[in-house]
Amino acid sequence: MNQGPRLGTLLLLGTAALTGFAAWGGQRLLAHWHQPLTPDQSAAQLWTTYRWAIDPQQRREAALLMAAQTGSFDGLQSQAWGTNPLGAVVLEQAAETATRRGKQGHARELWHDLLTRFPHSAASASARRVLGNQDPALHQDLLKQQPSHPAALSVAASMDPNPDIGHQGAIHLARWGARWPGAFKRISQACNDNSSIAPKTTERQWLARGLASLGDGQGALQCLERQPPGSTPPSSSEPSTQLAIGQALLRGGHTKEGTELLLSLTRDHPQASASIEAARLLSEPLRPSKQVLDAIPVSVQKRSAAIATARVRLADGEGAEEVLQRWPDDPDAWQLQWDLAREALLSENWEKTRSLLTREPSAQALPDPLETRRLYWLGWSESQLGDQNQARTIWQQLASQFPTGYYHWLATEALGDAKPLKLSGAAPTQAQVVSWTPLNSSQSFVNTLWRLGLQRQAWETWRSGIDPSNPQSNPEQLVEGRLRLAVGDSWMALDQLRWLSLRWRSASCRERIDLQHSQHPRLFEDVLRPAAKAQQLPLELLFAVSKQESRFASGVTSTAGAIGLMQLMPATARELAGAQLTEDEIREPKQNAALGAAYLEQLLQHWQGDAFRSIASYNAGPGAVGSWSTQALDDAPALWVERIPYPETRYYTKKVLDNFFGYLGSDKIFCKPTLNGIGQDMP
Repeated sequence: MNQGPRLGTLLLLGTAALTGFAAWGGQRLLAHWHQPLTPDQSAAQLWTTYRWAIDPQQRREAALLMAAQTGSFDGLQSQAWGTNPLGAVVLEQAAETATRRGKQGHARELWHDLLTRFPHSAASASARRVLGNQDPALHQDLLKQQPSHPAALSVAASMDPNPDIGHQGAIHLARWGARWPGAFKRISQACNDNSSIAPKTTERQWLARGLASLGDGQGALQCLERQPPGSTPPSSSEPSTQLAIGQALLRGGHTKEGTELLLSLTRDHPQASASIEAARLLSEPLRPSKQVLDAIPVSVQKRSAAIATARVRLADGEGAEEVLQRWPDDPDAWQLQWDLAREALLSENWEKTRSLLTREPSAQALPDPLETRRLYWLGWSESQLGDQNQARTIWQQLASQFPTGYYHWLATEALGDAKPLKLSGAAPTQAQVVSWTPLNSSQSFVNTLWRLGLQRQAWETWRSGIDPSNPQSNPEQLVEGRLRLAVGDSWMALDQLRWLSLRWRSASCRERIDLQHSQHPRLFEDVLRPAAKAQQLPLELLFAVSKQESRFASGVTSTAGAIGLMQLMPATARELAGAQLTEDEIREPKQNAALGAAYLEQLLQHWQGDAFRSIASYNAGPGAVGSWSTQALDDAPALWVERIPYPETRYYTKKVLDNFFGYLGSDKIFCKPTLNGIGQDMP
């Protein structure tokens, strides 16, 4: 039988199959090469991509990621960047490297090249800052074109007042970056100037707002009062200025002056949004003044949930239901609901507690920290009323659908699923690998810089693209907090993220996860880990205390004189060390962490391992805590915490425990994100 045709057919089929397989394999390989690179890639993976990727953009990005990981940007200019905006970043890094190496001439060439090729990039701000030292016109261009960029703020802080520019530097800082180092001194100097270059009326409005944003209400008032005769008095200044100064005065203890200024604002500008915020500030005390509330115009009162909740407080809770129904989405109503519920649970009126904490099934959930608190105590009241099944259903919802924290642990403990809370004799904790996650900024190039590990450049680009006087959306506030953490500004970042977590109700799963993780950064691990090991304490406890005490800002000193990362009083630190330490020695992070851990262990021994009293003692002292009743401490520790007579210590104890459990459960899955992020794919 002739096998030729059949064999030929088989050969053709085999060739086609091999060709198809090769094509499929090639497509798979191309798809692999076009996966966006991130900082999660290993050095070997990046090198392979850099060496073998078909796409030149992939090779360039791999080179940038390797440079970001090693801190060496040498050789990147040979990548033929063309008009790619990443080329501006490469030139900026090359110029900074040349400057560090003393090659000033080459650095100037690179700065000029950057400014010529990429005049509108955020990186060009650095070129204007450096080259402006010889050409002041470039500094003026910088202040005008990129006013909020850190380079512009640095230039403004260095500008001495003179007849040609007046107090331009101080005014710029007040408008675009009042918290920049040196800004307070510049702004105060401008405010106190009565010479021929003294600021004009409109300029003093900015200066006063800048001082007020820094907490100097008295200085802000004086800044306005130093205006030339016939100028606008402080009480008739712009609503935003009055609001900022009034708030600073109240926060600074100048209650009478602040109240008068805010009342003037509500009377002079009743329709302004600033008047609603002024009414909220005037309604803030737990026992507000009826006379002050009555002095606010009726048109403002009718639009203010804060005033309505204040009047409920004055009436000992009467009218609460009407207010909560009218303003179910207002934070002031949320606070009123909790305050009344807390009074009810402390008096063990479980029916009233349940009624206050029950929300309509169709109602939108509160922000995670507030919703977990509501659910835990709602479950507790159901349990006390005898409905154990309903209590367990509520607690199971809390445990499965929300991030870990204080109330999450209480719910799992009530369900019998929690491990005992033991802080002494802990085994060393394994180092945790933190995975990279997308930033999801509305600025796409910021996302690209973040993805390539260029965190400082991402922050500067984001900063130069916003106006700090305009409120950012909730997602962009999350972006800002994450960027601030990445560049080392934990003090501002963690405060901002905390407030965001208490107000954001409509966050997606991805945003909730990012918000939870961002609030638990593992900073100063190199000094906290050995301190925890030496005292056999959980590392997460030292993270929790450090976050609450200093927000990981090791240089801060409190108004009471507490110092450093774990905020130790000098006398306590010296007693623990058995030596006369200087304040600088106490502030040194390694020393501070070691002494703080030793103090925590001392408190745990004093209270026989009781975590609640030990943590409360770190804030209020063991003497004060020892004077408090221990009723319900063993059976209902959450109730004991709510009965702590010091509001600051009550809040502190809950927050440290919330931090602690948040760190312990940082890898817990409580929702399933459906999107990878915005602007993360390669073009």
